[in-house]
Amino acid sequence: MTTTSINSFNPEYFEKTWNDYSTEDYDIVIIGGGSVGAGAALDAATRGLKTAVLESQDFAAGTSSRSSKMFHGGLRYLAMFDFRLVAESLKERELNMSTLAPHLVKPLKFIFPLTHRGWERVMMFGGFTLYDLMGGAKSVPMQKHLTRKGVLKVTPGLKEDAVVGGVRYYDTLVDDARHTMTVLRTAAEYGASVRTGTEVIGFEKDGRGRITAAKVRDLETGRETTVKGKAFINATGVWNDKIQDMAGAEGKFTVHASKGVHIVVPKDALDAEAALCFVTEKSVLFVIPWGEYWIIGTTDTDWEKGLSLPDPAPTKADIDYILDEVNQRVRDKITRDDIVGVYSGLRPLLSGKSDSTTNLSRNHAVARVAPGMVSVAGGKYTTYRVIGKDAVDLAAKELGTKVSESVTERTPILGADGYHALANQIPALARRYNLSEDRIEHLLGRYGSLIGEVLAPAADDATLLESVPGAESYIWAEVRYAVTHEGALHIDDIVSRRLRVAIEFADRGVAAAQPIAEFVAPLLGWEQADIEREVSHFTKHTEAELAAEAALTDREANDILERAGSARATKEEA
Repeated sequence: MTTTSINSFNPEYFEKTWNDYSTEDYDIVIIGGGSVGAGAALDAATRGLKTAVLESQDFAAGTSSRSSKMFHGGLRYLAMFDFRLVAESLKERELNMSTLAPHLVKPLKFIFPLTHRGWERVMMFGGFTLYDLMGGAKSVPMQKHLTRKGVLKVTPGLKEDAVVGGVRYYDTLVDDARHTMTVLRTAAEYGASVRTGTEVIGFEKDGRGRITAAKVRDLETGRETTVKGKAFINATGVWNDKIQDMAGAEGKFTVHASKGVHIVVPKDALDAEAALCFVTEKSVLFVIPWGEYWIIGTTDTDWEKGLSLPDPAPTKADIDYILDEVNQRVRDKITRDDIVGVYSGLRPLLSGKSDSTTNLSRNHAVARVAPGMVSVAGGKYTTYRVIGKDAVDLAAKELGTKVSESVTERTPILGADGYHALANQIPALARRYNLSEDRIEHLLGRYGSLIGEVLAPAADDATLLESVPGAESYIWAEVRYAVTHEGALHIDDIVSRRLRVAIEFADRGVAAAQPIAEFVAPLLGWEQADIEREVSHFTKHTEAELAAEAALTDREANDILERAGSARATKEEA
């Protein structure tokens, strides 16, 4: 069974949504199109609430496309005795892996290397046993303890003197940007009005000081309108304080940013058959398989250099730190020449101001910061659904009417229904669509049961099954679908988030930019000047990113990126 969607994110949908913004009166207006905003949007829409989502850039353009690519069970929080968070994380991981998003959230085998004899194995046995009993081994195998020889058999690329043994356990892998976008598409299927390129520039209040509307600007055209709502949810993450200040709200918590950096290297840079998790003095170091690559990270450093861009610049110091840490543990040294991609994001870290702040114990906070406005921040990607539910629960109290209970625990996202059956039919699907089995597996892992919708246009145009020049892991049908169904409006949207070319190819997607721009031009109504502007912006921004990666400090690196501007060009910037 393949499925099709009702609402498709494309220029026509976004234009209709802009008109709806101007005329409708919404129950819930959500500011922010990252994972938390997406979770809140799906929760609100499936409760029957008239819902709008305002995103200033692209879906998941900030933190939510720059994670370690895991729905993790919260193993590290056992050491903090935060058992509630661990149980909640494990429950959400299991829900997504089995029911809500099995096409996007996949089991991932890990090795946790042990470096001390005796006491460490006993301690980890106790921790992993508790982890398994709390739900960590519901649909994946329980922990298995390995000798040094056993670890090196699975991960021969490790130095012999770097381990004395290890524990095999399971977590999950997810394409974060694709997941967030698909959750928002699912919210739209249930009636939410969702739009990118829509910046909040102010708020309106009634005579009693209650927020009643958001003033917004279309960043594509410069036009402005007003979006009316009974309750507003500020789900902007590290930009939380900016929205609260704009609303004249007295925040119950503040958000400051911590920068996390990851590097991407080819699979042959490390000989291993499982992901790795190391504890360092400063952070947790993951080595995670990503197709034909390894993602290695992360860092954890305070960020105080402003929030003018969605992507903070990684520095030479960040990259050197990751290389130094991993090279202490591997046989063959990984160098800067091995790196094909680097990405960084800002984590929203919380500090409370009032006892009325809720859910700080679960690493996210939800609070009524002004009449008509709720702010939500913090938390982990794994618990995005719970965070969204908590935000809607509190915002619903602003409506003055009875609101249905949340149903997202049993609401699969687009592409989930039928995925398991299709995954058992890969040879047959390969014959049906005249593609290799590897290509079908790749497509199922990105679109699930929507694979038929993605490939349908190829029945009339077989060239859509050909590889994209400069991004050979992908086919033209995926580029087309990114525009016709997934809301991509710019080269950066496609190269960096709908596809993941920007972190998978050493040129960061520059070679693919021109052919992609020419291909999507008819779909987006671009003229030659638009093509040239898009390619120029993307290339200039990519060159700035590479220059920033050679800078020594955050200030120097961020200045380079700010001078280059956003990779997401608009006509207003021409």
